[in-house]
Order: sequence, then structure tokens, then C-alpha cells
Amino acid sequence: MLTRFAPSPTGDLHLGHAYSAVLAHAAARAAGGQFLIRIDDIDGSRSREDYVAASLADLAWLGLDWDGEPVRQSARLGDYAASLDTLRARDLVYPCFCTRADIAASLSAPHGPSGAVYPGTCRHLAATERDRRRESEPHCWRLDTARALAIVGDLVWEEQGQGSHIANPLAHGDIVLARKDAPASYHLASTLDDAAMGITHVIRGADLIAATDVHRLLQALLDLPTPLYRHHALVCGPDGKRLAKRDAAASLAAMRAAGVDGHALAADLLAANLLAGRLPTGYSLQMP
Repeated sequence: MLTRFAPSPTGDLHLGHAYSAVLAHAAARAAGGQFLIRIDDIDGSRSREDYVAASLADLAWLGLDWDGEPVRQSARLGDYAASLDTLRARDLVYPCFCTRADIAASLSAPHGPSGAVYPGTCRHLAATERDRRRESEPHCWRLDTARALAIVGDLVWEEQGQGSHIANPLAHGDIVLARKDAPASYHLASTLDDAAMGITHVIRGADLIAATDVHRLLQALLDLPTPLYRHHALVCGPDGKRLAKRDAAASLAAMRAAGVDGHALAADLLAANLLAGRLPTGYSLQMP
């Protein structure tokens, strides 16, 4: 078994991150497997090196150890570009020049699991217009999801303890695979990284269940293995909302500075998962 924890160095880790990391670590160690760390650091405008160091310090404070050196997405840009080229050569991606405001203003944009679904405006542009606009206009690259599904057919993925799920990537519309400000989207980078790292079990928050449908499609298109998935409940604050990096009170750095015993906190988080313990006062586990 190979599991992973993949923090983005854009802020301090919080209690929700700790819960996910503890579960992935415990699963790997119980099976005699490996627990790997990946630093998702391709957001050039927000990623900071001090957050990388802080994240690793937080994990060590929790008593978690990992196998090998952390993998960095910033070292894998060539792999993302090569996969995008492969999809481009198969006419499965197209440049999109629309802004978020353009999409929000479109009366034809339905809503899917991740919000407004792209209405396909740039999918219908002529090749000559695409080439002309690419020379001067910022653009992202979108997957032609319907065309991709026509190639691979029906898809399923396995949720640990729950059996098969039928993937429905079409509900997400034509997803972004390379952003205007980053060489790869979360969907493309995470899917490629999990395969390259040999991850057998992806353990992550239930807010990413819907994204798994997209990842399953990319796996099929790029001939990648499909791991077993486990989507856990989310840690929510006193207001009932899932934690975010702006929730300073729940940050592991703040808890560490306040003298909280990290090893004991990790044990409590694992016990809470087994319904035999509890989270710190005011926090709860909830499915979205």
C-alpha cells in the first residue's frame, strides 16, 4: 500500500489537513506500506517556501514520518506538458479565451458539482481563429469531455468499503487542464502525480468525491492505473462550515505554539475516525 498527503504551500495547515494526513499515514503503516509526501507547489503566485517548511514541521509535530524525500510538482512540469501535448495531438483539448466573468455572465452556463459548467463557447471556434488568438490572448486549455467520453466509454472507480461508483465527468463540463497562470490544473497534475508515485490508495476529503469522476476519465485517456479511493468526512468548525486556511484558530502552527501535544492530537484524530474518541472542543466531522 502506498498512500500520500499533498499539501499546497499557500497557507498554514489546519486541523482538517491533520485529519487527512493522520488517516493516510495510519493506513499505510497498518498495512506495512509507504506514506509519501507531495508538495503541490505549481501555483506560482501563492506558493511560498516558508509554508513548505511549516507543513513538514507540522507533520513531524503530529508524529508522522514519511518515506523518501517529498515530491514537488514544480519538478514535474515537463510531464504535465507532455501529457497535454498527447491530448492535443488527439484533438481532445482546445484553447479557451473566456474569463470567469464571461462564463458567469453566460445565460447558458448550467451548474455542476464544482459550480458553473463551462458552456463550450471556445469549443466551436474555427482552428484559424484559435491559432490567431493564441498568439496574443491569455488562454487556458480545456478538455473536450464529450469527445473524450466517446472514446473511452463507461467508467467506474472504487470507493473503499462502498464498492463501485459510476463516473460522470460530463457533469463537470469541459474542465480546465492547464490554467492561464499555471502549467497544469489540479485535475491533471494530481492524476499524473498519483500514477507516477505509484499511489495505490488515495485518502482525501469528501469534498473531492465529484472530482474523482474527472480523474478517472484522465486515467483512461492517458492509460494510467486507477487507485482505490477513500473519501473521509470533513473537519468543521463551530459554525458548521468546513475548515479553510483562513481559519487561524484551527491552524496547526497556532496549536503547536500554544503547547498542544501533537502526538496526542494525532491519536485523538485517529480515534475520532474510529468513533472511539473526539475532536478538540468545537470541531466536528461531517460529510458534505
